[in-house]
Amino acid sequence: MDSIWLKTAEKPRFDALDGNKSVDVLIIGGGIAGILCAYKLKEAGVDCMLAEATEICGGITKNTTAKITLGHGLVYDKLIRRFGEGKARLYLEAQLRACDEYASLCKNIDCDYETRDNYVYSLRDRAKIEKEVAALNRLGVKAELSDADELPINTVGAVRVNNQAQFHPLKFLYAIAKDLPICEHTKVLEFKPNKAITNHGEITFKSLIVTTHFPIFNKHGLYPLKLYQHRSYVLALRGAEDVGGMYVDEADTGLSFRSFGDLLLLGGGGHRTGKQGGCWQKLEAFAQKHYKSAEIVGKWATQDCMTLDKIPYIGQYSKSTPDVYVATGFNKWGMTSAMVAANILGDRVQGKRNPYAAVFDPSRTALHPQLAINAFDSIVGLLTPTVPRCPHLGCALRYNRAEHSWDCPCHGSRFTEKGQLIDNPATDDKKM
Repeated sequence: MDSIWLKTAEKPRFDALDGNKSVDVLIIGGGIAGILCAYKLKEAGVDCMLAEATEICGGITKNTTAKITLGHGLVYDKLIRRFGEGKARLYLEAQLRACDEYASLCKNIDCDYETRDNYVYSLRDRAKIEKEVAALNRLGVKAELSDADELPINTVGAVRVNNQAQFHPLKFLYAIAKDLPICEHTKVLEFKPNKAITNHGEITFKSLIVTTHFPIFNKHGLYPLKLYQHRSYVLALRGAEDVGGMYVDEADTGLSFRSFGDLLLLGGGGHRTGKQGGCWQKLEAFAQKHYKSAEIVGKWATQDCMTLDKIPYIGQYSKSTPDVYVATGFNKWGMTSAMVAANILGDRVQGKRNPYAAVFDPSRTALHPQLAINAFDSIVGLLTPTVPRCPHLGCALRYNRAEHSWDCPCHGSRFTEKGQLIDNPATDDKKM
């Protein structure tokens, strides 16, 4: 069940580490955030290296729907109410800068970059939509109310922002990665002060950037409590009507729509990893009802790290790790968030001030109702007296019938039926 991106892009190959190496900046994790960090640092003349345990873009990045937009659900009204207009404006400016950088880079890369209007719609609450439009206008973005007439469902309204974009993520990333200092099949086995021990040698570094989707150090930063993981599913439909723009439901369990060539990418069926959800069955039922003549030509799933306050964690890993940095918790919006991370972390390791760093600081307050929910789920997982158990922190795994995998409801690690690791934060296979 590979994504259409994997089927339509030619991947460059990189050698594994061969012996010991010393660099100024080591990046662990070869998804979009890690690759963009390496690209930015190399462009700035920084001595860096990226180590990937398997192959670049082999994890979550290959399964994105690849929307480049500031429209991250109904986020701006909430940001203004909780943090004030100043912080909301900085969050917005960081996204706008990311969108502009993609537009500039994609001019010279054949990656199916296309300008599209972005819509965030609601099925029930028009007042939410109106408040978001007002919030964006207040922050200087021209947002409009829309009826989202192109969709085959009735909405109560949508927020429309013009001139956003979509692209082929792997064509883009493979193009910018081909000349970067990357080592594939180089798994970090152990960390020592300013040194990473891998399966092919040691890497000494001055600064470390962790872009492994879910952070790998459990003893620092409280990330197992500050994050949870959410799965969602995608169908590629041929023969469905083109919806024109990019659409997403404001509800976490709603649907998303975007085109790719002659295909419609229908997303949804989401649920917290390790728990029950609609999965592909929900999408297939929707397609049978609304796109009766369409053919399913692809299907895949993805997983997202969700933060307590819907703002990613980008910056110093923890207060006790001054030379270690992290980018995680993109809340389903990894395209712009990864570019924001590359800008912030690129500045941080060079000792430069970044105007947006404080907004995304991982050490900001963790006092949020979601923290109690995450803690409760972890306790339940730890106390559930069943096997198999996750090697990450010992929670009881649950069988995912839709994907034939064992999933952790605490922190989102996933394993095949034979115990092979699929998704982190676990770092090793599970003995079944």
